[in-house]
Amino acid sequence: MNSNIPDATIEYLDNRISRYSMKMGKCEITNRFIYAYEVHCHHFKPKSLGGTDDFKNLRIIHFDVHRLIHATANKTIANYLNELKLDNEQMKKVNQYRKACNLEEISTEE
Repeated sequence: MNSNIPDATIEYLDNRISRYSMKMGKCEITNRFIYAYEVHCHHFKPKSLGGTDDFKNLRIIHFDVHRLIHATANKTIANYLNELKLDNEQMKKVNQYRKACNLEEISTEE
């Protein structure tokens, strides 16, 4: 089986399918249905910071939400915010994920 995921463990592959099923195909930040080709299985605590492939550390999110979580350029962040139209609660979740990745919060105040 070609997972197209470099260095993916069997545990990771199994847990991401289980997590997607458990969340009924919905993004854990937007709560919108996402098709399998739009899914990114995000490590809440990145492996580079000691995270694991455990089920409890994985989150099913839309690929563009994942890009927003890791974005550092203001223009890129603004583009994703404009595209995704996240509400305050969704932005709180995005910022929780960013904090777990040692990234700065995204301010939504203008």
